[in-house]
Amino acid sequence: MKFGIVVFPGSNCDRDMMHALQDDLKQEVVMLWHKDNDLSAFSTEDCIVLPGGFSYGDYLRCGALARFSPLMEEIIKFANKGGKVLGVCNGFQILCESGLLPGGLLLNDHQKFTCKNVYIKSEGDATFVGKNAGTKALKIPVAHGEGRYVADAATIEKLTTNNQIVFRYCNENAEVHIDSNPNGTTNNIAGICNEGRNVFGMMPHPERACSEDLHNIDGRAILEAFAKMN
Repeated sequence: MKFGIVVFPGSNCDRDMMHALQDDLKQEVVMLWHKDNDLSAFSTEDCIVLPGGFSYGDYLRCGALARFSPLMEEIIKFANKGGKVLGVCNGFQILCESGLLPGGLLLNDHQKFTCKNVYIKSEGDATFVGKNAGTKALKIPVAHGEGRYVADAATIEKLTTNNQIVFRYCNENAEVHIDSNPNGTTNNIAGICNEGRNVFGMMPHPERACSEDLHNIDGRAILEAFAKMN
């Protein structure tokens, strides 16, 4: 299989993702310019990644302009056919703006940009990502100003009932508590998936926790899940 990483104007984590997948996980990677409109080289066994950053300078709303990039129309078709898509941070915001994931991301409740290591835990084995991540707390960096996930009550109930909540923020002992919530997100939600369990969005950056040189490889459990699904 291979990974396609989309490069938007303003992306600043695309190379981080490339190095994590290519150098740390030894996967085939193809960089995709946002103005391209051809994904014919990718099968539904492959994965398209929307990386973090500040696409289009985060004007209007984070991800609101990137959603209209030509390649996004092809990514929506790819996802609707069952292809795997992962959005990290700004990529998560773009997935919500495009309608591939429900809800949205708002300004952090403390109204400050947050950049630090946090802990997240899998909600269980209902998805291949959660199953591969296991039950322990994973130390993963966050870097966002608008990471507070929100949705109406009916959507939150549906996400919970359908086991579409993939990760929640927790402490180092894997205990989910309001004190471990870095941005005021609803129910400590750090990542979700769609009903088809092939589109995933998360605010923390697993690609920044894949190298021995960084003394943290907890992110590998997340990215390796996609590499195993072929």
